Amino acid sequence: MHNGLKLLIIFLIIPLFAAGCTDKDAKGHAGTAPPPPLVKAITVTKADVPLDVEYAAQVDGSREVEVRAQVSGILLERTYREGSFVQEGDILFRIDPNTYHAALEQARGALQQQEANLELARLYRDRTLSIYKQGAVSTHERDDAEAKYEAALATVRTARGSVETAELNLGYTEVRAPISGITSRETRSEGSLITLDASGSLLTTVTRLDPVYVNFSVPGTEVLKRKRQLADGQISAPKDGPVVRLRLSDGNLYKQIGHINFMDRHEDPQTGAVRVRAEVPNPDGMILPGSFARAVMQGMTLKDAVVIPQRAVLFTKNATIVYILDETNVAQPRHVVIGETIGDGFQILSGLSGGERIISDGVIKVRPGVTVTVSKTEVAEAGQGSAQ
Repeated sequence: MHNGLKLLIIFLIIPLFAAGCTDKDAKGHAGTAPPPPLVKAITVTKADVPLDVEYAAQVDGSREVEVRAQVSGILLERTYREGSFVQEGDILFRIDPNTYHAALEQARGALQQQEANLELARLYRDRTLSIYKQGAVSTHERDDAEAKYEAALATVRTARGSVETAELNLGYTEVRAPISGITSRETRSEGSLITLDASGSLLTTVTRLDPVYVNFSVPGTEVLKRKRQLADGQISAPKDGPVVRLRLSDGNLYKQIGHINFMDRHEDPQTGAVRVRAEVPNPDGMILPGSFARAVMQGMTLKDAVVIPQRAVLFTKNATIVYILDETNVAQPRHVVIGETIGDGFQILSGLSGGERIISDGVIKVRPGVTVTVSKTEVAEAGQGSAQ
């Protein structure tokens, strides 16, 4: 009985003690203010900022030539390895030459016959002229001899042309590379009958890989915008225009530098874009025709621009803001207007003029009027990368 009373007292005291401790802890926490948000800050500056602009692009060979047969016949041989590099003038295919050998011999025989006729006509003309001077023949006979000679001479010229044509046709039985470049697959296999129609004469294509052409489109609105910026002095550009580099599929920039060699003077009514082409050296053949890349236009400069990190900007439902810090590190929101995207930064068109101190990291923890703890203050630098 005595032990049971002790246990009852213990069970009654423990809950009361626990409740008392909880109440004290709650009062203690309620009396302690949360620490100020820890942030990083930057000092806004104005500077000339490189403006690199990227566009989706596709690569083409600078020349792509169809290799077509110029004579018909049986395709005897393909002499190149498909996909290999060939030099201009290399033999790619051989067509059966027998018919063209025979045609050449026939043309040469006809030429010899006509040359013999020409010699007879020359002798007859010379003899007629000689006796005409003696008054032995009439003017009509003299003119007739002269005409026969001229006719024989014309026939010889025609025969010589036939020989040249036959020689050309025989030469065409060896189909040669029209340019230096990379060959494609054959379109007609050995043993096929080659004809001279559009589908029957195509044998392969040869593509020049150095340099390559990079084709891309610039929105017409952006073309107008850049012209206005240049006119207003907001941006500058080299006299010979911006350079073009390629960002490859792995994200790296190709080392060779190209230049724009064509810009359309008309805006495509369907896409609203202007076609542009750049020529980029490709000495190692790394860039293949048909591949997709990003064309990076470099050389333009934004003059006296304010650029801040993208992470310093908050996008709300009704506004775009940054947090300004005063001398006591009190944060206040300020509305800004964004311009170009420069790498990982935003150009600020209005709202910041330079010299302000703004929160660059930790803005999500900040509320208007809150005092913050600044761990580090840096000078704002232009974002690196390309405008999108």
